[in-house]
Amino acid sequence: MAVGAVFLAVGVLGFVPGITQNYDTLGAAGHESEAMLLGIFQVSILHNIVHLLFGVAGLAMAKRASTARNYLIGGGVIYLVLWLYGLLIDKESSANFVPVNSADDWLHFVLGAGMIALGVLLSRRDTDDGVATRRTTTGIDHH
Repeated sequence: MAVGAVFLAVGVLGFVPGITQNYDTLGAAGHESEAMLLGIFQVSILHNIVHLLFGVAGLAMAKRASTARNYLIGGGVIYLVLWLYGLLIDKESSANFVPVNSADDWLHFVLGAGMIALGVLLSRRDTDDGVATRRTTTGIDHH
């Protein structure tokens, strides 16, 4: 839920002048947008909407451990792919439609790796909780 809330907040902040510098240059999409969230991360309307959608998905999928895990691992994979994409494209070309800059690229790497790590940790905790539940409901100590 926390990851989804952060994405939602970032999506909203991308539309706030002052927090997003050069707000008057915020474009719909493409590398021409010179708006910079926190003065560091290049954003566009599309980029902000993607963050909002990731946030809504994270909040919706946080209700169950299995869907939260899927969100974290699947979202992490998406962000690692976006990291690679950002490293490989010409930032001044039409391929940079989101848009991303070098700061975005490395943030995407950290987000991807972090989300996957959280998803794996959640999987372990979920499995441990399942063993504890079986132990208390059957009265048998499995250890």
